Amino acid sequence: MSEGSAPVIAVDGPGGSGKGTVTQMLAKKLGWHLLDSGALYRLTALAATRQNVSLDDEAALIRVAASLDVAFEPTPEGEPVKVILAGEDVTGDIRTETCGNNASKIAVMQPVRDALLQRQRDFQQKPGLVADGRDMGTVVFPNAPVKIFLTASAQERARRRFGQLNAAGVDVSIDAVLEEIRVRDERDMNRSAAPLKPADDAQVIDSTGLSIKEVLDRCMAVVGQI
Repeated sequence: MSEGSAPVIAVDGPGGSGKGTVTQMLAKKLGWHLLDSGALYRLTALAATRQNVSLDDEAALIRVAASLDVAFEPTPEGEPVKVILAGEDVTGDIRTETCGNNASKIAVMQPVRDALLQRQRDFQQKPGLVADGRDMGTVVFPNAPVKIFLTASAQERARRRFGQLNAAGVDVSIDAVLEEIRVRDERDMNRSAAPLKPADDAQVIDSTGLSIKEVLDRCMAVVGQI
């Protein structure tokens, strides 16, 4: 494999498709490393705002991205992967809607994506890597032996996100969540830099109406075909 000797399972898809939960469960089940690539963009956005860097300043954003000190730590099933930035647990900070929107904005900038590309590939270590993102199979690990594109209807993804926000005590309407998802989808699918789309050789799994166990079973079935 051109990216290294350790195998990679690339899991792509839009926000709310369930890929964050599934990739962590896959990594635990296989005993492999985990990469939450979307967190790297969120971390860049968070670090930039903390450093008063404008989200329009590509040169400054590149410097922020290049200096990220990040680690991922496993968590109990059902919880998001713990994200550590320079020794600080920022898992909650990067999961806000504002941080997600900011991450989506900087993700359209090719120079910023270039700065984070090698950082992502460095996570490929033995015995293997499960990589969660939007361009893992198309750009970051194009030779991955397993590529999965996990999707769900916008309405289903809004329902899931609404439930998460409510559980966290965030007061928001489901209509607002649905609109935000549609706007983000439009931006991610139509950006010039690595638009969100399945790789030509990816297995597409629609998680609408499926339990997380059913989605995991379908993903494991794909893994078992290789």
